[in-house]
Amino acid sequence: MLVAALGAPVALLPAGAVTAGYLAVHRDSTRQSTCQESLPIEEAKVRTVRWDPPEELPDLGDYPRIRWQVRAKGNPCSRAPGPADWAYQGVVELRPEDARALAKRYGFVAYDPVGSEEYASGRTPEDVWPALAPFLPSEPRWLTSRVYDELDTSTRWRIVYLDVAHATVLFMLDDH
Repeated sequence: MLVAALGAPVALLPAGAVTAGYLAVHRDSTRQSTCQESLPIEEAKVRTVRWDPPEELPDLGDYPRIRWQVRAKGNPCSRAPGPADWAYQGVVELRPEDARALAKRYGFVAYDPVGSEEYASGRTPEDVWPALAPFLPSEPRWLTSRVYDELDTSTRWRIVYLDVAHATVLFMLDDH
């Protein structure tokens, strides 16, 4: 009698496991396809919220405007374990006095595309994402500072271009 009473639930155990496995895989693939569909939409957004944490872009002052985007460097929708890496680009409009102070404090010098080729490979003003390009000055005079870029205030690789005359910063941050 005990075998008969336990036999039915034990017989149903494999069927329940198969059903649970199917539901878990189906639910995960639905979540993954939703992620794949929303990723391009999120990457296309030009965000205007203040940069957080501000330590990643120190000494910009009380800037009046920022526009930035984020893009996945890999597949954040993958079921593989581990973090996804992200790239960020943005344009910050500074107050003129903050632009001058930033240039002076960190020794910004004229941007030389040839001289910084190895250092800033793939992260130059020419590589700005199309949605951010309209927010750049029409005839910028970019300055760079390795001192600023290599500050240890961020866990991300940082490249910053400053145009003092237009009080504009172009930043590029990459997870590593």
